[in-house]
Amino acid sequence: MKAAQDYSLAELMICAGAEAFRHDGEVLATGIGVIPRLAASLAMKTVNTDLMMTDSEAFLLSEPNPIGQRGEQFVQKNETWMGFSRIFDNVWSKKRHAMVGPTQIDQYGQSNISALGSDYQRPKVQMLGVRGFPGNSICHANSFFVPDHNSRVFVSGECDMVASIGKNPARLPKGYSLDDIDLRLVITNLAVMDWQGPNNQLRLVSLHPGVTVNEVVANTGFEIFVPDNVVITPAPTEEQLAIIAQLDPDNIRSRQLKGNPSGVREESKAVKESLV
Repeated sequence: MKAAQDYSLAELMICAGAEAFRHDGEVLATGIGVIPRLAASLAMKTVNTDLMMTDSEAFLLSEPNPIGQRGEQFVQKNETWMGFSRIFDNVWSKKRHAMVGPTQIDQYGQSNISALGSDYQRPKVQMLGVRGFPGNSICHANSFFVPDHNSRVFVSGECDMVASIGKNPARLPKGYSLDDIDLRLVITNLAVMDWQGPNNQLRLVSLHPGVTVNEVVANTGFEIFVPDNVVITPAPTEEQLAIIAQLDPDNIRSRQLKGNPSGVREESKAVKESLV
């Protein structure tokens, strides 16, 4: 398949995110947010046609819904009913893979969407609460989406409030082992990472075009594992971009990253000078 020459960073991240679902088989994919949802939908249309999708409807769909305005002629392709009670049955059976966007992630893969600040009773910032994170993280696979890779997201020490289970032996529930915690890919605006480094360390998998290893390391608040050879994140193919355009005809993806940057960027002067 021919690689595209002109693509946005959002489109690069969508295609990288789709890879998280490639080998899942018939599981329910849940993408929280525009880019994760398009990533799951792209995977269903290309690398894993067995993937199941609800797109926030009470039905499993044969085709992922486009986002944005659907028009009067749109007909949703329902396959079977998927009400709320069946969602829980699905979650508990481990037949789900969610791509979520935490506010904080720590060295163990624990995440936080609840509150910021060292005093949980008086947080500096109150957010969503833990919602479904504890049950989701202990029951099924999770990947992370981070639109702005920095040390405020990838924090030193533990998250201010641990809302999901990670690879931390001190916090494992009774009867669980580290092997029961299924953390997959981490897709950021700088790189693709996973938790397959030594001792479950966060590992750098690929760099987006124009990004350096030093830049990723400097923007991560804890030590990550960097292999000897780090590849460049593959460019989207023309076929993938055509499918993404069908899934997002209103180009909502262009508003997800500040300035809608290109997927290929030149190294900044500061980065170049730091390598001299």
